[in-house]
Amino acid sequence: MPQKTTVKSGKGNRKKAPVRKRSSASRKGKRPVKGSVRFMPAWLRYVLAGLLVVFLSVGFYWFFIRPYAYRWKPCYGMKGYGVCLPCSYEVHGIDISHYQGDIDWATLSMQREGEFPIRFVFMKATEGGDHLDENFASNFEQARRHGFIRGAYHFFIPRTDALRQADFFIRTAALDSADLPPVLDVETTGGKSKSELQRAVKTWLNRVERHYGVKPILYTSYKFKLQYLNDSIFNTYPYWIAHYYVDSVRYEGAWHFWQHTDAGIVPGIEGNVDLNVFNGTRSGLDSLRLK
Repeated sequence: MPQKTTVKSGKGNRKKAPVRKRSSASRKGKRPVKGSVRFMPAWLRYVLAGLLVVFLSVGFYWFFIRPYAYRWKPCYGMKGYGVCLPCSYEVHGIDISHYQGDIDWATLSMQREGEFPIRFVFMKATEGGDHLDENFASNFEQARRHGFIRGAYHFFIPRTDALRQADFFIRTAALDSADLPPVLDVETTGGKSKSELQRAVKTWLNRVERHYGVKPILYTSYKFKLQYLNDSIFNTYPYWIAHYYVDSVRYEGAWHFWQHTDAGIVPGIEGNVDLNVFNGTRSGLDSLRLK
């Protein structure tokens, strides 16, 4: 009888690879990488999710509800330009920049007459040491051509040399005897200490005052003034206060202009615009103009 031959498979001839035992951690799943979302405790994820909801809610309110809330509330004073105007002020004005785009000055000039005539227009001229507002030259010319009392302001950047900023503004804003004094807009600290910020602001004010021969107007918010520019030296400058959505100015010191809302609607300007009042009469406003 022929002898049976046993054919071994290739697998049978190979050594079995050692079976690696899985740890208890790997049997349950891959270990989360440190720093990943899965590694976070559940309570921390809930806290972060809650903070995100709060952040988005505050942002939605600030940009989409807040500007219109002042319009919706009951008005016990004068209603004009889409908002409730502060009582007891007869001289109204606006301030503009490139954010208002191309303005229809012919339509805007019609607002010089009527129940709440717009008398003055402040416009942004410069920012920092080299940023020119792209619409300044046109706005500055058109404001004069259409009979508005005009003014120009500089947006202060604390990190940039104050003298450089002052000289840039002087080169840009050719104010004459019919214009309002130059304006310094201070809104941020730029990481500077209070004393450093005050020195820089005073440097700009001194340089510009020497050039134009008149004290510049200082623009800043109610809270910023009290916190950072509360030195008595700054009280010697005409103050333009930014204080929105309130019925009266809470600042106890002297002030000349009040920017009371950023939600005004004025014919000739697309979108919202800042509304202001002058704390005095038309002749008082005229007395501020450069000589």
